Amino acid sequence: MALSSVALVVGHPGHELRLHHWIEIHRPLVFVLTDGGGHAARPRIASTTRLIERTGATPAGGAFYGAFGDRELYDALLGADDSRFVALAAHLAHRLDDAGCTTVAGDAAEGYNPGHDVCRILIDAAVERRRRSGQPLLNLAFPLVAHPGATFGGQPPAVALELDAAALERKLAAARDYLEMQEEVERALARYGAAAFATEALWNVEPNRVASSHDEAPFYETHGSLRVREGHYRETIRHHNHMLPVARALRDWAAASP
Repeated sequence: MALSSVALVVGHPGHELRLHHWIEIHRPLVFVLTDGGGHAARPRIASTTRLIERTGATPAGGAFYGAFGDRELYDALLGADDSRFVALAAHLAHRLDDAGCTTVAGDAAEGYNPGHDVCRILIDAAVERRRRSGQPLLNLAFPLVAHPGATFGGQPPAVALELDAAALERKLAAARDYLEMQEEVERALARYGAAAFATEALWNVEPNRVASSHDEAPFYETHGSLRVREGHYRETIRHHNHMLPVARALRDWAAASP
């Protein structure tokens, strides 16, 4: 099994593009929750595997590497399949321990996509479980939708990489080569400009934080309702009805004696 002091845990293939140079530097063990197929069920995990291997990082494989289809994840959240999420968190905690990881970075919970947010909840639960077993782990989050240098909670980033011209060009080339992500890449470049992606920032996640709260309905509820009307999904994932019960189950698991 691969040994790495650093792990990257993301909800969908392609998220690793945001941290391309950080990955070049740290060569982490990489976990990916879903295969990225979306409602059309066209997986893109193979493209992420190629990108990861080019940077010298290691795909984690197994139950936390593209094993979930996006529709399958959606149904698990709608069905409050707590046991499945607890099993995933336990698998992640075990793999982090086996690999000797001391740092884990992953998706921030931005209320944009339920896959991103549940990935963050799984990370936080696995980290908390390890902390309670006497194995502290640095827990970092990075934005996927917000500006790469966006401020979270008014706090400065724990890690801030400023890419030189060569590193930025490698990052942009990797993004352009990721054919399944072209629409998202072009949208992000149009919104923020290429220069914005010369910053790679990660923020500390508070200990014992297993779920984020939303005073207003998160974006994924509005977007999910549209997808339901279009016939792609049968029901909308709701923060209070679906995400919070999973978060509570994971919080209880993380708080239990190892």
